Amino acid sequence: MPFVLENVVRPNILALKPYRCARNDYSEGILLDANENAYGPSLPSGDSANLNRYPDPAQHLVKTAVVALRGLRGVENLFLGVGSDEVIDLLIRIFCVPARDKVLITPPTYAMYSVSAQINDVEVVKVNLDVEDGKFQIKPGEINARLASDPNIKLVFLCSPGNPTGTVLSHASIRAVLESPSYTGIVVIDEAYIDFVSEDRDGSVATWVEQYPNLVVMQTLSKSFGLAGIRLGIAISHPSIIQLMNNIKAPYNISTPTSQIALRALSPLGHATMRAHLASILSERARLIAALKSFPVSGVWRIIGGNDANFVLIQIVDVSMGRPDNAKAERVYKRLAESEGVVMRFRGDEIGCEACLRVTVGREEDNNLLLERLEKVLSEKCDREVGARIFSHVPCQCHAKGVEGSSRLSDPSLVALLSAVPYLDLLCVEMVSLLKNRFVPQPYCPQNR
Repeated sequence: MPFVLENVVRPNILALKPYRCARNDYSEGILLDANENAYGPSLPSGDSANLNRYPDPAQHLVKTAVVALRGLRGVENLFLGVGSDEVIDLLIRIFCVPARDKVLITPPTYAMYSVSAQINDVEVVKVNLDVEDGKFQIKPGEINARLASDPNIKLVFLCSPGNPTGTVLSHASIRAVLESPSYTGIVVIDEAYIDFVSEDRDGSVATWVEQYPNLVVMQTLSKSFGLAGIRLGIAISHPSIIQLMNNIKAPYNISTPTSQIALRALSPLGHATMRAHLASILSERARLIAALKSFPVSGVWRIIGGNDANFVLIQIVDVSMGRPDNAKAERVYKRLAESEGVVMRFRGDEIGCEACLRVTVGREEDNNLLLERLEKVLSEKCDREVGARIFSHVPCQCHAKGVEGSSRLSDPSLVALLSAVPYLDLLCVEMVSLLKNRFVPQPYCPQNR
């Protein structure tokens, strides 16, 4: 079915007469049109950087640099937002009627698609990724079936490489959704991590916007360019979609400092610096993966996903049970953050990511400390879960108050109590007595030390 933009856009957005700001008309001369402070910014000293003036609403210079970087047709294919999150929000507001229209996502994926949809009172339809054996690929057949059965789905968000999966989507699968015979909405590909994809893998589809008028590709300067602090997101699409985004954005959404820093990063010298940093990250990623695959202590079961981003997804295992252990993974995560000063993300509550920790690839010294302290935590003699099992299942010479002859401690409330106590190196009956005043040790107990 052919794509007709006017059939997808909210009628009020099509009818909108966009705000026209002062800098849309003139940007040179004696500027007395925008009620700016002609005396300059209230800064003690140094370069004022023209901060008393409103920034360029079109950001033509930054867009020109991005066009050159990505090999695009022209600035008419680009929108700049306050991070990719602004792009996500604007797309939902342009195409989705609140309380009627829907977006489709493919969990596990970036949470802001759902958050922005909920803020805008838009329902979220979910078609999970194929998570078997850590594939983390979309299922085009299921997606297209949902699109065919529900004409109120106006946006499809696909993350490539995925977050938290770290896996780039195959071009064939993306194309299958774009060419869905019954879908007339928008397909959004989030390429925040695209620069970390190896050359032998399917890479960016940014240039596909010339072929598919319903395609929007999102990128950012936060990841490979290391500029998360300036909040600059990029949307690449057909000029008609870009125009709609410009129509509804805030008049001066990109600040002067942001655009100035972006221009420096997108210069030849800045690009060369990015490529050098990228090479270091890819090298460290490979080293980190190799170290985790041959970890000297038990507890790291495997690395899952495609490893196409600047992070790896590791799965924590309970060795005694021989399976991933979500509770243990969360404890390791908290232990590292609160006691060892190493912070990662617990992703065990995501589909297909049971017992997973997402670890950003740091500098060599950061990664060395990570490996050292992860080994330390996993080597600890007895964590709280093991302690709970001791008192739940291990026979001893103890008994509960008033229960003569008890051969094991199995009170569920005690087990819950022990599970709440972080990382007791050795659990003993005396400790429990102090905490709960429920169990009393006999003269001899193998747990008493």
